[in-house]
Amino acid sequence: MRDSRPGETDGRIAYADLGPKVGLSASAARQRLQRLLDSKAVQVVGVTDPMAMGGQAMAMLGIEVDGDPRAVADQLALRDEVVYSVLTSGGFDLFAEVVTPGPRDLLDFVNDVVRPIEGVRSVRSFPYFGIHTHRFLWDVG
Repeated sequence: MRDSRPGETDGRIAYADLGPKVGLSASAARQRLQRLLDSKAVQVVGVTDPMAMGGQAMAMLGIEVDGDPRAVADQLALRDEVVYSVLTSGGFDLFAEVVTPGPRDLLDFVNDVVRPIEGVRSVRSFPYFGIHTHRFLWDVG
């Protein structure tokens, strides 16, 4: 097993190394993973790291919408800055995570792109800046 960054585990771990980490033999670990893959409970995908791709400003946008929020989500989906959007039933109609090259670009994106979309009533930005701010780490050891 090779660490690609401190705190991150290489996803290409050998079954011989994985099995003991989760209390199984190598063949049992392989069989269990194969069952999860076959049932579609687990998918193996490549995910880009927005910060490694040049983004330096990230934010979660809480968006309130007049009308159908799916129309706003469809408009946001056309933009490269949008990592994902999700419809909610809480205080906001829609959340969108965005990545921009810098803080000024984030401000411009909110003001020049998001606010003018038809149906957008309000946008609240929850920014997070800097290196290594966006990591999902699961360690099986």
